[in-house]
Amino acid sequence: MEETVEVRQENGFTGESGAARLQERLQKRHQARIEDAERRKEAKESQSVSEEKVQYFSSTFNRERADIEELLASCSGADRPLVTQKLDEATAKTAQLQKFLNDSLMFLTQYELRQAQAALQKLQISLTETREEALPKKKFAFRARTKAAEKVSAAGTPPPDAAGTPPPADPDVTVVDGTSEQCGFSNVKDELLTKTAEEIQKQDVLLTHLSNCKVRLMGSPSTLHLKNIDGCEILCGPVSSSVFIDQCRNSTLAFPCQQLRTHNTIDTQVYLHVTSRAIIEDCRGLSFAPFSWSYPTLEEDFAVSGLDRQQNNWREVDDFNWLAAGTPSPNWTVLPEADRKSSWDS
Repeated sequence: MEETVEVRQENGFTGESGAARLQERLQKRHQARIEDAERRKEAKESQSVSEEKVQYFSSTFNRERADIEELLASCSGADRPLVTQKLDEATAKTAQLQKFLNDSLMFLTQYELRQAQAALQKLQISLTETREEALPKKKFAFRARTKAAEKVSAAGTPPPDAAGTPPPADPDVTVVDGTSEQCGFSNVKDELLTKTAEEIQKQDVLLTHLSNCKVRLMGSPSTLHLKNIDGCEILCGPVSSSVFIDQCRNSTLAFPCQQLRTHNTIDTQVYLHVTSRAIIEDCRGLSFAPFSWSYPTLEEDFAVSGLDRQQNNWREVDDFNWLAAGTPSPNWTVLPEADRKSSWDS
């Protein structure tokens, strides 16, 4: 009997108080197991919900993409009014698909996001190619409107070249003017270049071979292409679809857009409002800050563009040359607030 009491004392239980403590400990252990099971269940359900969202996105995205591809394929051989209707519908569906992707960013992995962005880019290229094939236009080139050229034009004679004679005309090229569906500036140095909303609204704008220029584009173009830009400051109103940059250096750029693709660009600041994500490739020395330029009709142009004024992913930049997860790309940085431009008038 004495041995039994000693054993109970060693185990910490004596009489009724020992039984109560044992019961309490068992209840706590049971409650802990229940809570652990609940946590596992919630984690499993959360994972299941996330997987269901991804599956829904994938099936919906692929279905809508197939519908757009079918629309583009049906343009072949159709008459011009029907082709125009189908292309307008495909353009609207592509914009909706881009918005669907933007709304799904929170639960998509980087791989899934890049796959979807690549598919959208392919769709947009197909849309452009189908439009050019079904509704062909003449080739175009840009004539720089320098001050000297404007003075000569006002006198009614074309500007001569260095030898004193006008340059030969290319029979396969149509010079773009203010009434063309595509507009821009090319081969200009040391100039202030401007275009109004009436000139660029819903147009494709191309700026190429500009050096030490200040460019002000007030309006909402459909797309903006920048190529071979050196030492320029280019400010543009809301671009309803994409901005494409290639071979740009030592410049300052500012624009809102739906998506940004930048290639072969160095030492350039970008003041950005983008509703999807910015993509860079073969770039270095880029710095990003939120879009801050303003002009009197900016809000109206935002409404025309259809861009979400409240959604700005200016610091969400994907570098296709830097795929190391968890390590920032060395090719771009966030521009420190102290170094950001606060005035664009100078």
